[in-house]
Amino acid sequence: MTITRVSATDLFKQVLDPANRSNPYRIYEQMLTTPVAQLDSLHYIVTTYDEIAAILHDPCASKDERKSKVRGTVRDVPHPSLLFLDAPEHNRLRKLVMQQFTPECISRMHDRVRSLVTEMLDTLRGQTRFDFVEQFAYPLPVTVICELMGVPREDEQRFHAWADTLAHSLDPVVNHNPGMEADTQHASQELRTYMSELVKEKRAHPQDDLVSGLAVGNDPAGRMDDVDLLNTLVLLLIAGHETTVNLLSNSMLTLLRYPFEWRKLRKQPERVAQIVEEVLRYEPPVQFMQRYALADITLQGVTIPQGASILLLFAAGNRDPRRFAQPNDFNPDRPDNQHFGFGGGDHFCVGAPLARIEVHTALNELARRLINPRLLADPPPYRPNAVLRGPQHLQLAFDHIAD
Repeated sequence: MTITRVSATDLFKQVLDPANRSNPYRIYEQMLTTPVAQLDSLHYIVTTYDEIAAILHDPCASKDERKSKVRGTVRDVPHPSLLFLDAPEHNRLRKLVMQQFTPECISRMHDRVRSLVTEMLDTLRGQTRFDFVEQFAYPLPVTVICELMGVPREDEQRFHAWADTLAHSLDPVVNHNPGMEADTQHASQELRTYMSELVKEKRAHPQDDLVSGLAVGNDPAGRMDDVDLLNTLVLLLIAGHETTVNLLSNSMLTLLRYPFEWRKLRKQPERVAQIVEEVLRYEPPVQFMQRYALADITLQGVTIPQGASILLLFAAGNRDPRRFAQPNDFNPDRPDNQHFGFGGGDHFCVGAPLARIEVHTALNELARRLINPRLLADPPPYRPNAVLRGPQHLQLAFDHIAD
C-alpha cells in the first residue's frame, strides 16, 4: 500500500480553508509530526510546544515585520503599534499602558462585569432561545472595554466594521491579498481619526478612564507621542474585545458539548478558573501568530534563514502529545496546564487578567441562571478569520432564566 504524504504547505492551506474552520485540529494533528516545516523560501511553520516556546523567548525572533524580507500589511507602516514592535520600544510602550491598566483597575471591573451579565440575562426572560454571540458574547466585552477606556458605548456602531476589518487583516489569506489592503488602510485611518477626536475631548475634559490617563499622563518624560498614542488606543479597543468574544463563545460551545462539565460548574462555581484555562488550551481564541528571524535560527535540524517569517501555531502546540497527555480530551482537571492561549514571552496578552474576569464571571452566572441550555446547531457557523477563530453565531435553546 502506498502512503501519500501531504506537504506542510497543503496542510496549512487546509487550515486557512473556511470549510475546515469548525475543526482545524485534525489538520494540526498531522502537522505536529513535523515540528518545523518550510512553506517556501521566506515562510516557515512551527507546530510543537517546546519549539514554539523556544521561539517566543528567542531574542532573534522579532515581532517587527519591517526587519524581515516579507511583504505584508505592516511592512510599510512607519510607526506600528506595540503589538508589532521589539524591545526596547515595545517594553517602553507596554510599561506606559500597564501604568493605566493596573491590577487594581482591572479588579474594580469585577462588580461592573457581574452587573452587565445580570442585565443581559434579565433581557432574556420570556425567551427560550437566543444567539449567544450576538446577544451576549459580543456586547459584554465591547461594553467593558468601552467603559474602561472611556469610549462612548453608543459609538460602537461606528467602530464595529473598522475593528472587524483590522482584526481580519491578521489572517494570512488577507495579508497576502493586495485587494484587501485598501480596505485595511481605510479602516485604520477612520478608526485613528475617531480616536484622535476622542483624545482631543479627553485632554480638554479628562476623566477617570484609560484614554484620559494615556492622553494626559502625569510625567512628560513618560508620555506617548500622538502617533504611538493613537496606535495604542486602536490596538486596545480591538484587542480588548475581539479575543474575549471568541473565548466566551468557545467556552460556551465546549461546555455544552460536555454537559457533564456544565453540570459540575453549576454545582461547583469555583471550578470556573480551571475550565477557562482548559478552554484556552483546547479552543484558543488566537490560533497562530508570526515572528521574524533576525538571524538564522536552527530548530529540530531545520535552519530558518534571517529575514524569514515564522508562523507559530499556538493551537497545534496546545495539543502536542509530547506536552499534554490525551491532548484532544477536554479535561479541566489537567495538571500543569501551561498553554499558549494568551501567547507568551514579552508579548503575553496585556488584557489577559481582564479577559479572565469577564469570562469567569459570565460563565458562573450563565451556569447558575441559564436552565438546561442546549445547542441548536453543531457545528455552528464560524467567523471567516483563521487567526481569531470563533463562532459567528451560536444558537442556543434553554428552558428559562432563573433568578
